[in-house]
Amino acid sequence: MNLKSLAVTAVTLLGLSIPAYAQAVKIGSKNFTEQFVVAEIYAQALEKAGVEVERRLNLGATLVAHTALTNGEIDLYPEYTGTALAAVVKGDLSGSAEKIYGEVKDYYEKNLKLTLLEATKINNGYAIITLPETADKYKLKTLTDLGPASKDLTFGAEAGFGERKDGLPGLKQTYGIEFKEFKIFAKLGIRYSALTSKDLDVSYGFATDWQISENKLVVLQDDKNLFPPYYLVPVVRQDTLTKNPKIAEVLNKISPLLNNENMRELNAKVDRDKEEPADVAAEFLEAQGI
Repeated sequence: MNLKSLAVTAVTLLGLSIPAYAQAVKIGSKNFTEQFVVAEIYAQALEKAGVEVERRLNLGATLVAHTALTNGEIDLYPEYTGTALAAVVKGDLSGSAEKIYGEVKDYYEKNLKLTLLEATKINNGYAIITLPETADKYKLKTLTDLGPASKDLTFGAEAGFGERKDGLPGLKQTYGIEFKEFKIFAKLGIRYSALTSKDLDVSYGFATDWQISENKLVVLQDDKNLFPPYYLVPVVRQDTLTKNPKIAEVLNKISPLLNNENMRELNAKVDRDKEEPADVAAEFLEAQGI
């Protein structure tokens, strides 16, 4: 055998003995605190499992992150089932959490070559909130309870909430809620401070807002399911999962560990305490024994 043949044989054997280069898994996020923290949790958990990761966080709003995923610029990011149904599937927002998850998963797999992994216990939907003393005075536990009491109460939200189907018109139609007064507040933080200073009796936020726990606010149960569920779930490219099935194994173990209560705490550490999302994610994983 001549030197050229030996060289070809050596290269061939080398190619057979060394596994193909595994491309880094590109993890994205939208542009707010909860997304940064959860994406970091995903990234660090995968790295601990031996998966190479590239972070592409703070991409923008829903459709920016979604387009990056469908274009292959990222391989996965955390999404909310209600958001996916409204913004991408454009389906009916009514129904159970299971129905909405199934509808989104089916559409994504059939039309977009994407899939949903196991959902977390985070349901970051709308939360109608009040002070404990107001809840005690009017015996408020549910939005049905709020109906008769609403005529004596002042409500605050952004301007659009007065026209949205799932805003004041929906509260009136579903629960008979008609507030004494509607005050408009552009920013979420101002609504919370107005509520705690008793300029408002009732307001709304999102279920994982850290201010809910911080101020010991009461979240009234949406007992007739006016608001759609917004469960946080990893959305992943199917071709990425085929190349690296370990992603599903790792993230499906993470999902049951995340819920509204601990997500509020994680958000507070970033927004209130000014910790870095990466540090908060690392602390969370360590506390969970991962």
